[in-house]
Amino acid sequence: MKTYFRLLSFAKPIEKFAIPYIITTLLYVFFSTLNLALLIPLLQTLFSEGNADKCAAAAQTIVKKPSFTNLSDTFNYYVHYFIQHYSAWTTLQFVCGVLVVSVILGNLFRYISQRIMENLRVHTLLNLRKAVFDNVMDLHLGYFSNERKGDIISKVASDVQVVQYSVTATLQVIFKEPAQLIFFVIALFAISAKLTIYSLLVIPVSAFIISRIVKRLKAQAIASQQSYGNMISYLDEALSGIKIIKAFNATGFIKGRFNRENEHYSKISRSMARRQQLASPVSETLGVAMIACIVLYGGYLILNKQSGGLTAAAFIGYIAMFSQVTRPAKAISDSFSNIHSGIAAGERVLALIDEKAQVTDLPDAVTVDGFNEGLHFKDVSFAYGERQVLANINLTLQRGKTVALVGPSGGGKSTLMDLIPRFMDPKSGAVYIDDKDIKHVTAHSLRALMGTVNQDSILFNDTIYNNIAFGKPDATQAEVEAAARIANAHSFILETENGYNTNIGDRGTKLSGGQRQRICIARAVLSNPPIMLLDEATSALDTESEKLVQDALNNLMKNRTSLIIAHRLSTIQNADIIVVLENGQIVEQGSHQELINHNGLYRKLIDMQTFNAD
Repeated sequence: MKTYFRLLSFAKPIEKFAIPYIITTLLYVFFSTLNLALLIPLLQTLFSEGNADKCAAAAQTIVKKPSFTNLSDTFNYYVHYFIQHYSAWTTLQFVCGVLVVSVILGNLFRYISQRIMENLRVHTLLNLRKAVFDNVMDLHLGYFSNERKGDIISKVASDVQVVQYSVTATLQVIFKEPAQLIFFVIALFAISAKLTIYSLLVIPVSAFIISRIVKRLKAQAIASQQSYGNMISYLDEALSGIKIIKAFNATGFIKGRFNRENEHYSKISRSMARRQQLASPVSETLGVAMIACIVLYGGYLILNKQSGGLTAAAFIGYIAMFSQVTRPAKAISDSFSNIHSGIAAGERVLALIDEKAQVTDLPDAVTVDGFNEGLHFKDVSFAYGERQVLANINLTLQRGKTVALVGPSGGGKSTLMDLIPRFMDPKSGAVYIDDKDIKHVTAHSLRALMGTVNQDSILFNDTIYNNIAFGKPDATQAEVEAAARIANAHSFILETENGYNTNIGDRGTKLSGGQRQRICIARAVLSNPPIMLLDEATSALDTESEKLVQDALNNLMKNRTSLIIAHRLSTIQNADIIVVLENGQIVEQGSHQELINHNGLYRKLIDMQTFNAD
């Protein structure tokens, strides 16, 4: 229930929907019950044909109107009264007219209540999906390294949809169907209390059998959602890596992995469907069996004159109404399977919402507008779980200087760079911008001072113009073109089909690697940041493209504070300071020539690259 009420909170303001829904549903339930109850006077009118004298005599014996708690006698009184004062035909017309009006009103209120429920469903989905996506966007980068992207997509898309329907369906189950049952039971007691008490004795048997059928649906729903998430992950990986898959003749392996998961998901779905589908025929069979028992018992009472005034018409109306009791009861039992699925999906969605962003602005965080002195790392340590990545880092990046990070893979270079824009926070120690601890600076204002170019050219399926202006949507055409010229991209852009309005395809697949990287550099130039973070910006390029990109990077780094990560050490020899990291610690730092003369790890890395190049 705790999970359910948390999910229900996304329907706020729920009273906006709940109050009109309750009113219209109660009116619908009232008129739908009345529709069945009106069968009694309808049948009594038909059965009274040719017995006008008998009806008149019966009406005279009724001294006063019976209580409405005795529905059979009430209908009997009014039917006899109308037949005596008008005629059987007029009475029949009146009863049919009331029945038609009741049906129209019942369906009108049913339609209105369904519209309100659909509005609630859409409103809940909007709030829930927004909350999930907003929290995902706020999560630290480390979370995405440990989670499958397909599983996250499954939660945001599929699971949220399941939750949406289960929450609103539950509202119907806990209100509409029970209200329908209550109205039916009250009407049945009003017709015959004795027969109704007997009838209610057999309902728990049906409920017990149905509950046994749906007992395992929650566990199956959880397994189904996990399997679906795996399938989405495999699909995403296959589409993202299609070139590598084909190059290594791995299509058979990828097909087999996806198909095995697909078969597993199908097996679970079939098992769930069997249980869900079994509930309907079982409940229908039990319903017919119950009605048969009631017909036998009621017939016995009438034939043996023990019915307490229950007429044949009232008994037929009773049977018709009782047959409808199984419908809301069945709806409730069927909904339990959806509720189980929804709660299981809801737990996964709420887990994603509850995932805490490692980087959050402190209450006293201030906005930083400028960068005057430098960046300072003081006794900074960082770990992924139990794995220590950085240990006691002390480093200063002076304003206007270029600092390069080098060292063996896994030494902590990218992690150190990611601490500057607060993609993650250190476990201990602090990073300062000028004299301010960046934990006490708003993340938005901090990142506004920085431009980033990575090894992977992250572009979007949009025009060249919009990709360059991604961080500055209000940029003018002249500003975008100026940034492209600095990035050595203007010439090739003009050669494309539609110039700056050319769509570059998914992840920029219509462009070469060097062109994609220069678009990324132009994007960084446009925001004109005082700090540049360059992570392996040229490592994936061929020699010709690398030269063009390196020239663009040199233009980009002019008069800026730059932090560079590069495996190709030839690209960072002109850096003001080269910092050598190994096993999360700074083992050397200095200029290129100083480190060569030091004859340490840097000299060893240079010699290894020279040997490999030869």
